[in-house]
Amino acid sequence: MPSRQSAHLPRRRLLLRGLLLGTCLLSLAAAWAPQARAAETPREEITRVLIHGEFADKIAVIDAMVAQGGAPDLAMLKALLGGELHARKGQDQLVYLEKAGKGYTLRDAFTGEPAGQVTSKRRVDKIRINNQIRSRLRDGIAELGLFSQDPEARLAAARALVTSGRAGIEAKFERALADETDTAVRAALQMGLATLAIKNPDSAVRLTAIKRLGGSDAPEVRAVLVGLLAPAEGATLDAETREAAKAALGRIDGRRQLFTIISNVFFGLSLGSVLFIAAVGLAITFGVMGVINMAHGEMIMLGAYTTFVVQQLLPNLLGWSLFIALPAAFLVSGLVGIIIERTVIRVLYGRPLETLLATFGLSLMIQQGVRLIFTPLNRAVSNPAWMSGALEINPVLSFTYNRLYIIVFSGLVMAGLLLLLRYTSFGLQVRAVTQNRSMASAMGIRTDWVDALTFGLGSGIAGIAGVALSQLTNVGPNLGQDYIVDSFMVVVFGGVGNLWGTLLGATMLGVMNKFLEPFSGAVLAKILVLVFIILFIQRRPRGLIALRGRAAEA
Repeated sequence: MPSRQSAHLPRRRLLLRGLLLGTCLLSLAAAWAPQARAAETPREEITRVLIHGEFADKIAVIDAMVAQGGAPDLAMLKALLGGELHARKGQDQLVYLEKAGKGYTLRDAFTGEPAGQVTSKRRVDKIRINNQIRSRLRDGIAELGLFSQDPEARLAAARALVTSGRAGIEAKFERALADETDTAVRAALQMGLATLAIKNPDSAVRLTAIKRLGGSDAPEVRAVLVGLLAPAEGATLDAETREAAKAALGRIDGRRQLFTIISNVFFGLSLGSVLFIAAVGLAITFGVMGVINMAHGEMIMLGAYTTFVVQQLLPNLLGWSLFIALPAAFLVSGLVGIIIERTVIRVLYGRPLETLLATFGLSLMIQQGVRLIFTPLNRAVSNPAWMSGALEINPVLSFTYNRLYIIVFSGLVMAGLLLLLRYTSFGLQVRAVTQNRSMASAMGIRTDWVDALTFGLGSGIAGIAGVALSQLTNVGPNLGQDYIVDSFMVVVFGGVGNLWGTLLGATMLGVMNKFLEPFSGAVLAKILVLVFIILFIQRRPRGLIALRGRAAEA
């Protein structure tokens, strides 16, 4: 029979083994705990280093925050880069400032919860950083952006990181590419990997990457190729790699020149559209009545101010404000034009010089009236959401929506005027008076009312032009003066009183301006265009399309 001592022996062995196992586990936990705390970078450590640490220590903390990759860390990094991260004086607390009355409300940078108020910015200190930290912050924010939920943020991050030169970027690109579903972002990531591969020591890998980069239009890709061919870098390249890089750069530059031409044509067409809608009312007025209206620019200005007033009265209908402003501007400017014709111009027919001086004086009076009502300061008119932004064709070619819509709008104005003048009784009377006033009068047409309504129509179209211009520039009392001379040049160049001539003249002058500006500057370009018009009129006094109407008969 076994003794009691031998019976207790297995229990003692089990207890001893349990103690040894527990000791090992505690040792492992103790060894792992500091590493875990270091990997998590506690708030106290981040706060202490950002407030009191050296610049090198701050970079290390930023790297740790980027490795963590949380949303609060991303928000704090952006605030630090933008100079919006502060510390309360005498306290180790990172906060954001929000203006509240005469003071500031504080929010905790980690939790976003309220952290009190201060009466002055002197109660807080802005976290100091240098250019090296700013560069690291930009790279870190871009690295976090690679895994954002927003495709636009991922695309911007991929493009920004191509030239960063940070170690380990290839691995992050590959990890992001493995999970990427957006076509544009995948293309940017693949191009980024190719850009990083051109520094690979393997010549075959470099050549493959360079050939692939030759099909990219991204500015950062071109910058990488230019840097590769720089004297310091190019000296270490073999002849085959250097020639491949030059060929890729040549293909990129060739496409960039083509895109520059397309861009100039687009901006020329948009400028021509603006000139057309600004000048077409003047062309109609001068073609029918033979009146040189120097107040035409002020009709444009009144239309722009009408847009501003509509947006002020209907702040919650910004998306619909232009649709409301268009008829309102037409009525305001048209009624002012009819009043001017009935009170001043009707007694000055046949005296063009006196008409010019009278309308010039009226333009000064209208400008001063606007200054008294709206002050001389420029007024900003907001773009609706559907007119904001740009249509991006590729990284170096994009078309802004506001100019695209203005090109379409000018086409609609042209179509509307053609329909009005061709298929309505009023249009028939306008064409009759234009071609032969005395015969039209003999046929019973009230030529004086045709003059008044035509002047109102031209002024109303000028008001519509003001609505369009308010989406391109600030609204001010001198807005019309910036376009009156250009409008007269378009009318003279295209042919007075002819819609097609006005459209063709405005388009040609707009495109010509945009192609001359890069070489001569904006002012000299206008002078060259004016010289061209003077020489052209010497050869064709009636403009591009011959004038038809009373002026031609005379």
